[in-house]
Amino acid sequence: MSTTRPILILSGTNRPGSNALRISKLLAALYARVGVHVEVLSLGDLGPEIFLPSSYAAKPPEMIALQERVVNATGLHIVTPEYNGSFPGVLKYFIDLLKFPESFDHKPVAFVGEANGAWGGLRAVEQLQMVFAYRNAHLYPKRVFINAVREKFDAQGNLNDVDLMQRLEEQCAGFAKFVGAVG
Repeated sequence: MSTTRPILILSGTNRPGSNALRISKLLAALYARVGVHVEVLSLGDLGPEIFLPSSYAAKPPEMIALQERVVNATGLHIVTPEYNGSFPGVLKYFIDLLKFPESFDHKPVAFVGEANGAWGGLRAVEQLQMVFAYRNAHLYPKRVFINAVREKFDAQGNLNDVDLMQRLEEQCAGFAKFVGAVG
């Protein structure tokens, strides 16, 4: 897939040092290996002005720029942790601030869920799929769930799970084709 429009990898939390960002950067490296143009957007980089109540009515310049990145992306690859049985509130807030319907309308979207618990973000991803289906996105069916996420990386931050690496590689390759077919 060669395009100037990137697949946008969205790290779905603003928690410092998050596993979601670590996985997002790993996905970016996997896409780069096969020549797919991607960008990573971390919700940890959101400025404080985005969180003002007035942002709903009058988007701050930073939010307008982020909104354009989402609209212009050829697809979205979302990495979400599971917090308290759901996806992070900051991710829902970010979604709520984006233009409707053009932000996700007919946009291909893939999901990776991660959690320290046994289910690997399953609940968070399933809830996000409902939100994105409501917004008319094209949902890529091959999801990846990462349980016991803290154990999957060594002290240097390298993934130490061969099976997980293979699943992520397969998801990236498949999603790139999916984006080319429906994007």
